Amino acid sequence: MERQLKTISKSGIPEALAKVQHYRYLNQAEEAESICRDIVAADPENQMALRYLGLAITDQFTGAMTDRFKEAEENFGKLTSPYERSYYMGILYERRAKAQLRSGQLAHTLRASFEAAMRHFEEAEQIRPKSNDDTLLRWNRCLRLLDSIPDRAGDRDQAFEIHDTPPL
Repeated sequence: MERQLKTISKSGIPEALAKVQHYRYLNQAEEAESICRDIVAADPENQMALRYLGLAITDQFTGAMTDRFKEAEENFGKLTSPYERSYYMGILYERRAKAQLRSGQLAHTLRASFEAAMRHFEEAEQIRPKSNDDTLLRWNRCLRLLDSIPDRAGDRDQAFEIHDTPPL
């Protein structure tokens, strides 16, 4: 006998969403992701579940090529609010860059991801709800991280003295 996943009831979705938040607070992203998948199976358009699913996936980023960037991007792409879509796309790029930085990738190679995050935050800023400065806070954090990345072009110039010649 083949086993199949069980479908949760739509009336149980609010409690399931509360459990997602709980598991994310406990840094148990895999548990949160599983519950989100159950919610989306019962209600494919549930905006909070799509948002949490994308976040739970990004919570698991390690900076490796196996990070499920595209899958998180697809979930954030289904958000119907233009503000939320832009804001969470910014978070996606920011979290990927931070994970890659933690994994030891060269900091200067992550500029493009931080800049993409900042572009999404700027987009969201233009349409943000009144008194919501989340996009500004995230943009500022990305800029601070970018400013802390050494300028690799300057390092190259210092690597050779004027009298040095490149190797043959």
